[in-house]
Amino acid sequence: MGTQNSEAVLNSLRVIFDRQKSTFNRCAPLPLEKRLEALSNLLQSIINHQDDLIVAVSADFGHRAAVETRTLELFPLLDEIRFLRRHLRRWMRPRSVAASWQFLPSRARIIYQPLGVVGVIGAWNYPILLTLSPLANALAAGNHAIVKPSEHAPKTAEVIHRIVAAAFPDEYVAVITGDKEVASTLCTLPFDHLLFTGSTSVGKLVMKAAAENLTPVTLELGGKSPALVHESYPMATAADRICSAKFWNAGQTCIAPDYALVPDHLRDEFISSCEAVLAKRYPHPASNADYTHMISQSAWNRMQELVDDAGTRGAQIIHAGSFEASDTYGSHSFPPTLIVGADDSMRIMQEEIFGPILPVVTYTSLDEALTFINARPHPLALYYFDSDRSHIRQVLDQTISGGAAINDCIFQFAQHRLPFGGVGPSGMGAYHGFEGFKTFSKQKGVFLQSPLAGSLLDKLLKPPYSPKTHRVIALLLGRTTTRPVRKITLP
Repeated sequence: MGTQNSEAVLNSLRVIFDRQKSTFNRCAPLPLEKRLEALSNLLQSIINHQDDLIVAVSADFGHRAAVETRTLELFPLLDEIRFLRRHLRRWMRPRSVAASWQFLPSRARIIYQPLGVVGVIGAWNYPILLTLSPLANALAAGNHAIVKPSEHAPKTAEVIHRIVAAAFPDEYVAVITGDKEVASTLCTLPFDHLLFTGSTSVGKLVMKAAAENLTPVTLELGGKSPALVHESYPMATAADRICSAKFWNAGQTCIAPDYALVPDHLRDEFISSCEAVLAKRYPHPASNADYTHMISQSAWNRMQELVDDAGTRGAQIIHAGSFEASDTYGSHSFPPTLIVGADDSMRIMQEEIFGPILPVVTYTSLDEALTFINARPHPLALYYFDSDRSHIRQVLDQTISGGAAINDCIFQFAQHRLPFGGVGPSGMGAYHGFEGFKTFSKQKGVFLQSPLAGSLLDKLLKPPYSPKTHRVIALLLGRTTTRPVRKITLP
């Protein structure tokens, strides 16, 4: 995109942004009734366009089963909007908190206020859910919003544009479509908050652009989420649940298990169980109506490169079904694949896979497995399969991840009362439910001085200072006796 064209895009975006900012300043804070109306409008417009969305997503992917789109995108999205509507009245109420004892009987409270105009940059892997769910959170908090769907799912972006245009004027919610240059330009606007879902590398660029305006950001990224199976857990059940989560949407899920960690002496049992699951779920994946394709040829090529690299470094490659170049729906179907004997020399263990490839890594003790996990960047999710409470507590306490699920995968995302977000390279900030309402709100702390406490403070803590002032300060400071301090030693 040339300089002149970039300036034209920036100018057009700035017009929309300025109009929204002006409207927000005139209307804020939106009352409960208006926010509920906005959520209801969004909900109904999505329902009105749900068939169009299913067709568009499948077209963008080359093929995706309608059941997957309904189950993995439309259901959690509609359910979340309904959850927001049910609880918004309570969330919006000022929350009283105890004032510090020194200031009693004064009072304190927290008021939740909208931030202003926020930006939402969606992702292509779940182009409906990961674009409209943050928007719903932002609307619940009373904000205006500019939404940029992913350019890698253009047909879905067109439907999202129609959904929003049918429900909102541009000065309230606007959808911007276009290529990555449009997204880059959007990040330069002085938003009051910016939420981005995508890769870690692009997240760094978004954060850098936002920093120029001191715009706070929420980054929903990814990473290599492990699925750790204890030797006491049934391998068949673990394999079933790991494979289900891994191969939904052909592995193009930020919280999909990236690799499996299984006991060394049970590796073959786990592999056999995985093969049985794949044979049952995805026979002939190239022509299977229930199996999603890769989003693009470049994504397909990357999967092949990862498999080839692992194979040349000694890994055993197990494909589910045939490996056909052409199929019923197109050429982007990559078969579910197991990588047995994966190690750190392989790209498959160095990069987030984001596709239908499951490396299987072995361990000999739980401590060894935890050391393996902790030697890597903090993942977006961690999955552990075990029924022993002490082991579960140990794994949760000794690992750091954005979220976790015990004895299953992915379903932590669908819990409206759990925050969803990464840590470190897997993300920053969180949303969903009340956490989403807080993310897009300013929590204003308010202190309400009482006449009694105010009068005492005026007399005791303001010049000219008296002996009584020094006695009050000594009381407030508490014990000030000098004593030796022994340096803490860590275990």
